[in-house]
Amino acid sequence: MSTEISELLDATAPAVTGVVAAVRDDQLDQRTPCTDYRVRDLIDHLLQVAQNFQALAHRKEVDWSPGPPRVTGDWRAAFAEDLRGLSTAWADPSTLDGVSPGLGLPQRVVGLMVVADLVVHAWDLAVATGQDYRPEPRLLTATGEFLDVMGDTGRKMGAFGPEVTAPDDSDEFGRLLARTGRDPHWTP
Repeated sequence: MSTEISELLDATAPAVTGVVAAVRDDQLDQRTPCTDYRVRDLIDHLLQVAQNFQALAHRKEVDWSPGPPRVTGDWRAAFAEDLRGLSTAWADPSTLDGVSPGLGLPQRVVGLMVVADLVVHAWDLAVATGQDYRPEPRLLTATGEFLDVMGDTGRKMGAFGPEVTAPDDSDEFGRLLARTGRDPHWTP
């Protein structure tokens, strides 16, 4: 079985896991476009996202407090495994029914949230570590839909920075990044 969300996660996984796998240990303390996160913090967040959104697929409440560091051991392999589990968790069509008890959002929006989170943070991590990252067009569509529904709420909650004006030469992805408060031409 699969769902729209599990198919989007399957489309996201190769590029995101590739970006994470290519991060060198000597890059873990570098800055990222997320002003509160160094590379290590962003990877830690991505590991937490992959685990927590598995639980959210099953309508379980999750703990978003920082907890112990996750960038330990073979964190690259752990992330790839967690993304496989994430896709599996969202593959059951019943995961898209109803409302998330922890977030109070339609389950489909929760699924789009994790797709958008992975797409945007993969870019954050890629530009912080000198890698290329270009998401597939359908991932841009899903991220744009999520931002249409939740962008203002995300800004109010501090998940996104204030929307910035995308430079005139920005493509669709650059315009989406600007909607999350990022400068599409950010460099370390």
